[in-house]
Amino acid sequence: MAPKVPTRAPCNALDFPLLLKESLKMFHLLQRCCFQVPSKMMYLQRLLQPGRSKAVGFPVPQLLRQASVSITKAQGFHSSCCSWKKKQPPEPEPRQLDLLRYDMPSLKDSPKPALYLGFAGLIPFVSVPLLMAIQKVSYPELVFAQIAYGASILSFLGGIRWGFALPEGSPASPDWINLANSVVPSLLAWFTLLFKDDLTQAGFMLIIGLGIALHYDLSLLPTYPRWFKAMRAVLTIVATVSLITTLCLANMYPEKRLSRDASETKVLK
Repeated sequence: MAPKVPTRAPCNALDFPLLLKESLKMFHLLQRCCFQVPSKMMYLQRLLQPGRSKAVGFPVPQLLRQASVSITKAQGFHSSCCSWKKKQPPEPEPRQLDLLRYDMPSLKDSPKPALYLGFAGLIPFVSVPLLMAIQKVSYPELVFAQIAYGASILSFLGGIRWGFALPEGSPASPDWINLANSVVPSLLAWFTLLFKDDLTQAGFMLIIGLGIALHYDLSLLPTYPRWFKAMRAVLTIVATVSLITTLCLANMYPEKRLSRDASETKVLK
C-alpha cells in the first residue's frame, strides 16, 4: 500500500487580509530603518492596485484599499540605483603658483603710479646689457653697478612684506613667518655684495634671491592684490633676463674699464 502524501490545506480567503496586515507592519518597519524599498514590494504595490486586483480576480475589501493607499504614499521613498553611487569629491583648488596665469589680466588694473614707477625701475637693468651689446665691450663697473642696484631692489622687496604686515587690520599678521621671511631678501642682497671680486657668482646669487622673493610673494603671502602679483612677476622676469644677458656678454666680449686705476695714473705721471 503506497504511503499517503500529505497535502497542503488550501489558503482561506479570510486569511489573506491578516497576512497583508503583517506585511504592511514589516514594510513600515523597513521604512523607519531607512532601507531601500525592494523591487518585490513595488511589485506588490502594483498588484494591489484596484484595476489589477479586478483583473486577477481577487476581492478588494476595505483593508486592501487602505493598504494600497499606504504603499502609494511610500512612492517618495527613493529606490533608484543612482543612490548607491558615491558622490564625486570636489576638485582641489589649484596651487597659488598656478593662479599667476589668472592674475596676469589684472596687470592693466594696476594704479598708474605703481605701474609707471615699477617699469621705470627696469631701466638700470636693461640699459647695461643694451650698452654692452651696442659697443661689444664688457664694462666691469657697469656690471657691478647693475648687481648693486639689483641688491638694493631685493632688499626693498623684503621691506614691502614687513610694511604690509604691520598695519592694524592687515590680512598678513606680524608673526614670525612673515617678518622672518621679510629679512631673508635683505640678507641675500648683503651676501651678493660680498662677491664683488667675482661678478658672475654675484650675479647668480642675485638671480636666486629674486626668485626666492617672488616665490614668497606668490605662495607664502597670497593676500597681495592681483595686479601687484602680476606686476611683480613681470618685473622679476625682465630683471632676471637682463642679469643673465649681462653675465653672458661679460664673458663674451673683451673687458674695458671706464676709469683708470691709481697705479696706472702714477705710471703715466
